[in-house]
Amino acid sequence: MPSSVMSTSIRDGFPAAVSATGLRKAYGDRTVLDGIDLHIPAGSVFALLGPNGAGKTTAVKILSTLISADGGDAEVGGHDLGTDPQAVRASIGVTGQFSAVDGLITGEENMLLMADLHHIPRREGRRVAAELLERFDLTEAAKKPASTYSGGMKRRLDIAMTLVGDPRIIFLDEPTTGLDPRARHTMWRVIRELVTDGVTVFLTTQYLDEADELADRIAVLNDGRIVAEGSAEELKRLVPGGHVRLRFTDPAVYRKAVAALGEAGRDDDALTVQVPSDGTQRELRSLLDRLDAADVEADELTVHTPDLDDVFFALTGGADQPKEPVR
Repeated sequence: MPSSVMSTSIRDGFPAAVSATGLRKAYGDRTVLDGIDLHIPAGSVFALLGPNGAGKTTAVKILSTLISADGGDAEVGGHDLGTDPQAVRASIGVTGQFSAVDGLITGEENMLLMADLHHIPRREGRRVAAELLERFDLTEAAKKPASTYSGGMKRRLDIAMTLVGDPRIIFLDEPTTGLDPRARHTMWRVIRELVTDGVTVFLTTQYLDEADELADRIAVLNDGRIVAEGSAEELKRLVPGGHVRLRFTDPAVYRKAVAALGEAGRDDDALTVQVPSDGTQRELRSLLDRLDAADVEADELTVHTPDLDDVFFALTGGADQPKEPVR
């Protein structure tokens, strides 16, 4: 195993389900991945964000052995991507934004087909299929053609099929694209349950609220490079604009607050003061101490922090790139 991957397979005491160093991929003269590094702890949700063409789907395809990288090293599930791709395939499941469900057969038959592909004995395959159909609330529809399923049902069936082989790492490439809000929230519940069971989820998504809601760590990919990585809260602190807004009803108290807070932004008509802040407990405590020292009590205090939309647009320029080549 190349030493560069070994050094990333355990970091900060957490073994990695997925690790990569210097991963590269180009199509002709266009570089899609330009040397990305990854460390995804087992049993966590990792979200990869980026505009169209940033390289998200290419990264998933490489790590799931669907295409080969032009350079770099990677381990998935403890197996070297280059020297032991078969072992990698045995440890993962992949669900793309376009369902792999066969609409001409029933949900149960789709499940049993996957069991056959995994060489699971017929009786055991039926047991596994029944359990997964129940888990994903598809038992009543199991005997119906999958073509009659709603988009959310098809996506749940798709993930259920992926779980037939009991993978410990699942790649979900934009799994909620095209789903209505209720179906999206159902998928979020499913993903949380997977992680509770110890499964590692590698998620790409175009919905920033989805990454904010689900991911333990988020990486932002732009022009083939990871331009930022961290928890949602860590990423939000990268973008300026956070502040605490204080509102007063008594003009005299408002004037005392303005005098005590100095350079804070003020709105004399609305009797509000806006103080720059990253929203941390330490900064809030410091602000409250300053108000207490001036014998000032605000009638309303509101904390405003940048969201992932602000982070995304700040880091990527806000413009979609050309879409990745379909290979």
